[in-house]
Amino acid sequence: MLSRLLKEHQAKQNERKELQEKRRREAITAATCLTEALVDHLNVGVAQAYMNQRKLDHEVKTLQVQAAQFAKQTGQWIGMVENFNQAL
Repeated sequence: MLSRLLKEHQAKQNERKELQEKRRREAITAATCLTEALVDHLNVGVAQAYMNQRKLDHEVKTLQVQAAQFAKQTGQWIGMVENFNQAL
């Protein structure tokens, strides 16, 4: 009688341990999936910010070149107007 109760108790404990281990593995799997999803979502945002920064840098360089050309042209126009005034 006592040995049968002991065996039943041990069997129930083993079942509980297996169930607990299964739940632990499921929890780890779910946490891993959540972490991967969060990291993927964050990476998409970071990649978009990086692309936007690259576009802005390109636009800044283009504007700097255009501003330098405009300044050069303006200097030439000022020189031509001064020469015209001197000729008058």
